[in-house]
Amino acid sequence: MKAVPARILAARFAGLTMVADDETSVSGSGGGAASAAGDLQPIVLPKPETEGGKPVLTALKERRTTRSIKEDRLPVQVLSNLLWAAFGVNREQGPFGQLGRTAASASNAQEVNLYVALPEGVYLYDAPAHRLTPIVAGDLRALAGNRGRGATAPVRIIFVADTARFATAGFQEPGLSDPEIQKSYYDVATGLIAGNIYLFAASQGLAAWFHNCDRPGLSEALHLRPEQRVLYAQSVGYPA
Repeated sequence: MKAVPARILAARFAGLTMVADDETSVSGSGGGAASAAGDLQPIVLPKPETEGGKPVLTALKERRTTRSIKEDRLPVQVLSNLLWAAFGVNREQGPFGQLGRTAASASNAQEVNLYVALPEGVYLYDAPAHRLTPIVAGDLRALAGNRGRGATAPVRIIFVADTARFATAGFQEPGLSDPEIQKSYYDVATGLIAGNIYLFAASQGLAAWFHNCDRPGLSEALHLRPEQRVLYAQSVGYPA
């Protein structure tokens, strides 16, 4: 994978031109994703900044839902920090032989995928590589919204559960293969990730809003496999 200096990446990102990369394969996406992505290229995110921002107790005090969000794009460094805080890799050795992530999951199955809807298309967050892989070209932010509100928020994160991940978890929690119990596991995992996003937003003076979305529409548009489930979405940007 070709590395691109952050200053060049930031300049291209601001102009809506994505970083070119030789790899186009997508892990965990549907079979039609490559063709649906059109000319979109992967975005190699700069290394996340893991220091700074408001103290955690201050962020907890200021955590809130803000539905009025400006259209202004987030700088690529802020997007990098946001996705790492949400569900990035924070240690090489996590439970049961898997990488450690910033949010917990049952048996460390890491079954929740983050699809990132930007104005030019939807990308899948590849946490180990810390980059965005293109899935679908075009503005799908309205589908990731709640009754049409906030469709111009610069970032909408779509939570998608991949139940196939439970079968490959390093430890089989009780009920891990039970579809009804799986729902509780991936709903809790989503809540933990969403909480990270809320705290990151509060620490950085950003607006965040966790909400419903058009599940059938997104499932079709993202070319998801039968074992994948669209759950919720979360909008992030500057407060209006």
